[in-house]
Amino acid sequence: MVSLVVVAVFLLCGTLFQPPQTAAFKPLFQDGSITHREITQMAILRKTAEVCRDIATAQGRDFTLPINNRLTTSAVHEACTTSSTSSSALATLSFYSAITETYLSNAVVDQVFALSEAHHIDNEAFSEGRDLITRGVAAVKASVQQKSYISARISLGALCHTLQDFYSHSNWVELGSTAPFSTLIKPDLPLNNIAGPSTPTCKSCTWPNCGDNILPEILLQKKLTSGYFSIFSSTKPAGKCSHGGFFDRTSSREPTGGINKDDISSDHGFLHKRAAEMAINATMEVLQDIRLATGNQAFLRLMGLSQTSVLAFVIDTTGSMSDDIEEAKRVSFSIIDSRRGTSEEPSEYILVPFNDPDFGPLTRTEDADLFKRRINSLSASGGGDLPEMCLSGLLLALAGAPQSSDIFVFTDAAAKDLELKSTVQVMIERTKSTVTFLLTSPFSFRRRRDVSQSQGFTSRSIPLSDIQLYRDLAHVSGGQAIEVTKATLSLATAVITDASTSALVTLFQVVRNPGIAENFTFVLDPSLSNVTVYVTGDSPVFTLYSPTGESQSGSVADGPLGSILTVGNLKRVKLNSTSQTGELKISINSTSSYSLKITGQSSVNFLFNFVERLEGGDFTPKANRPFTGRNATLFVSVTGGDSVTVTDVLLVEASGSNVVNGTIKALGATDFLVNIDRIPEWPFVVQLKGLLNDSTTRSLPSRFQRQSPTQQQGSRFTITAQPNSTIEPGTPFVLNFTLLTNATGGSYTIRARTDRSFSVSFPSSLNAGTEGSAQGTITLTAPSNTESGTDVTLTIEAEDPESSDSNYVALRFTVMTKVTDFSSPVCQVVSIKADCPVECSRASWELSTNLTDGNGTGIVGVSLSRGNGSLSLSNMMSADGTNVTVAFYNASCCSQEVELVAVDRVGNVGTCFTSIKSPSTTVSPSGSTTVSLNGSTTVSLKGSTTVSLNGSYSVSFSMCVALFGLLLSFLYG
Repeated sequence: MVSLVVVAVFLLCGTLFQPPQTAAFKPLFQDGSITHREITQMAILRKTAEVCRDIATAQGRDFTLPINNRLTTSAVHEACTTSSTSSSALATLSFYSAITETYLSNAVVDQVFALSEAHHIDNEAFSEGRDLITRGVAAVKASVQQKSYISARISLGALCHTLQDFYSHSNWVELGSTAPFSTLIKPDLPLNNIAGPSTPTCKSCTWPNCGDNILPEILLQKKLTSGYFSIFSSTKPAGKCSHGGFFDRTSSREPTGGINKDDISSDHGFLHKRAAEMAINATMEVLQDIRLATGNQAFLRLMGLSQTSVLAFVIDTTGSMSDDIEEAKRVSFSIIDSRRGTSEEPSEYILVPFNDPDFGPLTRTEDADLFKRRINSLSASGGGDLPEMCLSGLLLALAGAPQSSDIFVFTDAAAKDLELKSTVQVMIERTKSTVTFLLTSPFSFRRRRDVSQSQGFTSRSIPLSDIQLYRDLAHVSGGQAIEVTKATLSLATAVITDASTSALVTLFQVVRNPGIAENFTFVLDPSLSNVTVYVTGDSPVFTLYSPTGESQSGSVADGPLGSILTVGNLKRVKLNSTSQTGELKISINSTSSYSLKITGQSSVNFLFNFVERLEGGDFTPKANRPFTGRNATLFVSVTGGDSVTVTDVLLVEASGSNVVNGTIKALGATDFLVNIDRIPEWPFVVQLKGLLNDSTTRSLPSRFQRQSPTQQQGSRFTITAQPNSTIEPGTPFVLNFTLLTNATGGSYTIRARTDRSFSVSFPSSLNAGTEGSAQGTITLTAPSNTESGTDVTLTIEAEDPESSDSNYVALRFTVMTKVTDFSSPVCQVVSIKADCPVECSRASWELSTNLTDGNGTGIVGVSLSRGNGSLSLSNMMSADGTNVTVAFYNASCCSQEVELVAVDRVGNVGTCFTSIKSPSTTVSPSGSTTVSLNGSTTVSLKGSTTVSLNGSYSVSFSMCVALFGLLLSFLYG
């Protein structure tokens, strides 16, 4: 039993002690049971495979992958892609990442909304739960419309948790249902046949069997109920079912026991697998609704399947930057033009200009030509004082770019907005993005003042202290601070070409400040290609050694191991293909700071996230830095399939040689839980080592290593908040947060910012007091004209001024205008003409329909989800003033089915299905051929048949049957 002390602390402090794992399928891992993670992942894999199958069928390509619950991420990706191996590799990683983001968002509901009856549809909170689901669906659609895919995945995961819990916590499965309860995702349909507030629903369990505790009359009358739950009180309405389980105090009061199916050991655990399968099908249903509203390509982007590399530039546009802007144009145009139509073409382009006092706007587009026009429109002007708004522009790019992006910053000036350094570092840490600075200055960066003004240089130069800021941020992100003159910038931009290739992995990276003489070894495995070594610093001396003992000095441009480009403070070594297998060594000698980075292309890579244990043994994601000195757990996913064996997961000191080893627990072929005994004091990177098995050559396994480029670090205190996923424009949103520390007392500096300059008010400091905790409140307001679907990231930071220790919580919100239109568009069949002979290819058939949205927001798109004929649309006004979209469809008689999809302005979806296949004749739903598009209209005809419904556009079902009966009698005697 949870003690009252723990309960009180939980209420006071939020998440210092994690809430009990209650009222849900288990979030991430549970031996023998099916978790939210597996339900969400399987639904995504099955639906994504269906989308890829439908696309392949429409294009006349084969799709042979069986769609079932045995799908794997790599198998779905391989079946969905037609690109090259290297492009496939990155798409696999982004596919893994998208699925992971979604199910981690799902799992976190058990952490921040553990006791919310609506989020788990406990206590018969069906209406409240449906509101959460439908608002979440609307937010996903709006975010996808704005191309805010990360926010869309966060909303999707959260709504799926509530949707999935319905099947575990209600008696829907016990009622003998064989299909999902679609009403949960359709707010225009009534919630019927719910047990009333005073209607008894359960009897006490007959221990040890609790399988027959739902009252027979409830089952007979198909009354819907869900279990009551509380960790504080045993009180519940008389006769009502309980959730059940160790933490549910209501289950000890008559009627005793519970009805949850969260795992196989639950009171109704014998139905656990049926409930989980129903939850998978329900999740697929909501994914199908989102797919129809957004379209196939946007849906695949949401799932991370169509993403390759991203080209992201942050560019200073002040007066001295003309040459730099021209070089940014040149290199981006070269990448675009040389890779257009290939598997290496970037999937997205991002541009953020900045100067002083302005920065932005953010351009984020999949259209290469639009990106060209935007970057071509940049011009250098103004400047005034030297510092510019560099960090503001970078922060905007970090918030807008996909996870794990490479971002390039062009500037020749110091940053004016130094106060954003910690926020930028937080965003780098959270997004795991890599930032490389291309710094140009005519005086070089070692303040050589003897360069003559007569050489044509301007007086603009970056102070050394500001260069260190850029170096620090580059090193934290795993990028580089490349310091060159404007004349040599074109050589340095080779790093942009390198980074914009697909399937880029980091093998090894270190920073030494101050510099020392040191030997480094790294392993190159057979899966790698295009291995590149970068040494950045003030003239470091190095020598590279091959596995066979051959060597090449860093002063040799072309040697036995590779070709070396030297520009500014950068030396770039492109290794020869003969040097790319085995253990290599590099010796570096320098008294100044330097960095070493080694990259390549490979299908083998990994993702990691810190997770924290709930009571009951499962885990949820951690949204901030782990506690220094305490144990922690990493959840690691590896791409590369069954050929990969992981042997070591290490925390490696970012600027030193210290290492903390992790203990690995396999969760299948590609997923691992890694226990870390103690989070170190120093910043660290995550390093993974293992073996690659080559089944084709049957050779001995090869060693491999990978490393996260972005640094992580711990903290001696934590900061938590319980977010709402959406905010309304113009309406202040109040958010409470908690600061918790190991120590007692002490004042902490508080900062809160958004990436969109929304209005934020917050306390400037908090005192932890004798309890070691403090509460704060933030008010966030989005401007009233903010577009629905816009995402905003709020970062709340706390810093101990005495030790400079800091922690943060980064929250993403979707700005959503309140949705009042829940009605789907309506289809009215006007006419069907089918004159189809036995030889179907010699004739065609036609369908004409009128599509309306009544008093809704209006139809914004009509498309085909089935059928390969031609669709033409026109608009007209009906006699009663209703806007009508007229859809005319024409197809070969060999293509006998069509399904139209209509979407209104807020994403309500309707489908209208018609078939001319024989022999059945069906019109549904009964009553009229004027149907809501979330149902279906199937008309099956044969021979020369015209059905004209001009006039009222509706006929009764009985009349249709009679007409078709006469037609069939006439045709077939």
